[in-house]
Parts: sequence; C-alpha cells; structure tokens
Amino acid sequence: MSLDLNEVVRLLAAGNIPSPRLEARILLEHIGGSPFAEVDGEAEQKLRRLVERRLVHVPLDKLLGRREFYKNDFIVSEDVLTPRPDTEILVEAAVGLVRRNGLKRILDLGTGSGCIILSILDDCPQACGTAVDKSAAALEIARRNAARLGLSERVAFVCRSWFDDDFVRETGTGFDMIVSNPPYIPVADIPALAPEVKDYDPLSALDGGADGLDHYRQIASLAPALLKTGGWVVLEVGVGQAEDVSRIFAGSGLQPFKIVPDLAGIDRCVILKK
Repeated sequence: MSLDLNEVVRLLAAGNIPSPRLEARILLEHIGGSPFAEVDGEAEQKLRRLVERRLVHVPLDKLLGRREFYKNDFIVSEDVLTPRPDTEILVEAAVGLVRRNGLKRILDLGTGSGCIILSILDDCPQACGTAVDKSAAALEIARRNAARLGLSERVAFVCRSWFDDDFVRETGTGFDMIVSNPPYIPVADIPALAPEVKDYDPLSALDGGADGLDHYRQIASLAPALLKTGGWVVLEVGVGQAEDVSRIFAGSGLQPFKIVPDLAGIDRCVILKK
C-alpha cells in the first residue's frame, strides 16, 4: 500500500513528534515533490526510512540535509550545530552595524555551517570574512554553503581552536568585527536537553564548561588583539548569561554597547565595542 500524508501524520503523532502534520508534509514534499503526494516503490521505502529515523529523534533538518536560516537554505549535517531562529537576532544586529559603520573585515568564531558569516556577507557586499572552526568536517559544510551562495571568494576558512596558543598570530588581526555563537550550555545541563540536540548536534558546539562561560572568557582574552580600535563584538548568549558575558568582556577592556532580546523577550545577543 502506498504511503500518504495521513499515514505519515499518524506514524509521527504516535511517536510524539511535535507538529506531526507539518513535518509529514515536509517529508512528503522532500521525497515525492508535493506535500500531498502518495508514494510507493523505492520512494516509499526512502520515506519510511526517514520516518523511522525521525521517530528516534534525528532532527528534521538533518534528515533533509538542509535548514532554512535568515534569508537562505543551508546545507547541514551531524557535524554542525543546527541553525536556529534565535541566532538570526545576532545576524540582524551584525548586519545593521556593518552597514551603518562601513565595516569590512569580519571574524566568525565557531562557524559551523557558516550560517552566521555567510548570511552577513550575503547582505553586506562590501564585507569579507574569516570563518574559524576546529572541526574540519564542519568547515567542509561551511565551504559548500559558501559555494552555493556564491561567496567563496569573500571568505577564508581556518581550521583552528581559539584555545590554541598561536591563535591570534595564525588567524590575523585588524578585524572590524567578531561574531560568535560559541558553546554556552553548562556541561551538567547537557543530559537534560532534547534528544534532537544532545544526540545529534556536536557536543563540542554545546559544552560551555561548568558554568557555560568558558568560551566567552577565552574569546574575551583574545578580542583586544584581534580587533582594530573601534571594532565590534556581537555574541549569542544563553538564557540569563547576558550580564555575565558583558562583565567578562568589560574586564578585557571592551565597552558594553547593547543587549538585544529575542522574539521571546530573552536577552540573546550581546554587543560590545573596543
């Protein structure tokens, strides 16, 4: 028997998958070309395998291999953090600063899929970027996204950890802006995360140390050397972290400029200036 929308909805609902009808339509469109298609044969087998994987909480975007973010679709895999709507707040803030101040050189720390730096460059044709990640597999995804968006010539990719002793020397200085969505989940909180996150996002993109702030401390120690005078730092932060992150960077000589809430009213983006 062919697999149709109602049957996929039933299977997903029985597995307690949120928004089963929406997800069923997306899966059917992915396999059959229409959310109302009936599929059989090889296509049905592919669809059943996707449904089975979704029922064990493989995230929908990682089943499809793509995720909508800001104004574009991005290639994703289990090697990169799933781009999330909260991070669009960071992108919007950064784009505004780049445009208003004529900024040219942007450094993205922990680029993952490249969704932050590539979204900024796509909106700001005068800018160029350096995208850093310690994961070679993540950088390969980011390179593919840059190529799809026609941005390869405007971004350099660097495989390095900002905890490396030679990070500043090897990465360069004189940047107009640093953007980052670093790991910020306290390590003890990770087991309580949704399985879509804790089991399928890279642990290295989640683990912020005992209090969730380890990576902010390290970036703050490097930012004065990386930035030119008057340069900016734009960061995503976790719930309740904005004031602590502002203080950490103020301790390195950067001036808190603004805290931007997300659509739920949670302080999500911290902006600082050298």
